Amino acid sequence: MSFPEVTAANVAEVLHNDRMVIAGVDVDGQLRGKLMKKSKFLSIATGGFGFCSIIFGWDQQDTGYPKELAICNEENGYRDLIAVPDLSSFRRIRWENKVPFFLLSFLDPDTQEPVCACPRGLLKNATAKVEAAGPPADMFAAEYEFGHFRIPGDSFSPERAASGITSFIQNNSVDSLPSLTEGMFGYSMTRSLHSENYHDGILDACEQFRCNIEEWRAKSGPGAFEACSEAKDMADKASLCKYVVKAYGIKHGITPCFMAKPRHELPGNGGHMNISLITADGKSAFTRDTPDPSPPYPDVAHLSDLGRQFLTGLLVGLPDIMPLFAPTINSYKRLVEDLWAPNTVSWGLEHRAAFIRLITPPTANANATRFEIRVPGADANPHFVFAAIIALGWRGVEKKLEIPVPPLPKGEDMSSSSDKSMPLAKALKEAVATFTRLDSVAREVFGDSFVEHFGGTREYKIQLWEQAVTD
Repeated sequence: MSFPEVTAANVAEVLHNDRMVIAGVDVDGQLRGKLMKKSKFLSIATGGFGFCSIIFGWDQQDTGYPKELAICNEENGYRDLIAVPDLSSFRRIRWENKVPFFLLSFLDPDTQEPVCACPRGLLKNATAKVEAAGPPADMFAAEYEFGHFRIPGDSFSPERAASGITSFIQNNSVDSLPSLTEGMFGYSMTRSLHSENYHDGILDACEQFRCNIEEWRAKSGPGAFEACSEAKDMADKASLCKYVVKAYGIKHGITPCFMAKPRHELPGNGGHMNISLITADGKSAFTRDTPDPSPPYPDVAHLSDLGRQFLTGLLVGLPDIMPLFAPTINSYKRLVEDLWAPNTVSWGLEHRAAFIRLITPPTANANATRFEIRVPGADANPHFVFAAIIALGWRGVEKKLEIPVPPLPKGEDMSSSSDKSMPLAKALKEAVATFTRLDSVAREVFGDSFVEHFGGTREYKIQLWEQAVTD
């Protein structure tokens, strides 16, 4: 579906509705926004408007962080930020009478620069370094695994969808919430028929909302599915895809679950990200014209020098940015051995137990050479994930780093606990301590302000967990 290019000159003519939706992304990857009259929007479309900074001072349940963070605190009076609509992000929300929709970016009112924790701003700053060096440009693909649960009972109406799920969870064990489908049927050709209107609606809506899903398949697990897409502006589209899935779930009595590990006996939900750098002539910058006859490891025979340096940057920096890939207490329940969810700094050619799965010839076409980053879960903020991948990989290129560990072995010795691989943090507390230490790579590539803010938000999650008494 084609959309007109919206600019400051034509925005009034393009917007036929009397109201529109505008939304920004918070640190947990949630959309935070409001409805706005067309007349008000036209007055702020280019200069921006005041938006309360509290969205960077709340957790996912709108509880204020007890630690005063720089963006939003008593000293600055919980002041407004400058929210600037991105006119190029124009879409229409099909399921809300095709109301126009725009994404926001948040600027510091004093400096007019992106707020340190603004997800879109962090990614923009990370990609700017690559763009400043000239070609290549980045190309991402996202793969989200997520479960589906349904409202118990035979009767359903959209009006009681959200309240029905909430009421059931409040009065019953979460484990008793029924899955949309039962059994382990990965790549099943019939699972989606159980809720055909729901699945078809999501695919159509994503296409019309400019966050196309290229592949949709049943994953191994009750109610489990995976959606894949590839495009520029992938972080925006990944966030919006989650929004579409949740919105359509409400209309069908279904609650999608992007939690990293919803149930202990089942596989977790990954948020795998694929990255490639593309040259000006459209070729992969990660591949060689001819295989290297004497590579340091056979697995990188088809990988260019730039590709090897980018790979190394990711391997070296991963331990220091783990909270961006695994941001919750629950995230680390997924990263365990023998479930294709890596818990080490590891890599390997076509190796699904490794942190980085290299996809090169002969498996892939040379121009499809890429890295699949397998640590992030479906619960991670895609803007932070992509920003970390770009920042760490390009750091490896700039410093011409060399691969620090051999490829993860396959066969009987393929366990992620191989002594040739460096272990990753096993819990959020350990990960945050590494992320926030004074000499962390995270501070080098993202700056102290972001690390202190995001680290502070994670410390609150740790505090809540340490105080909790569970069943």
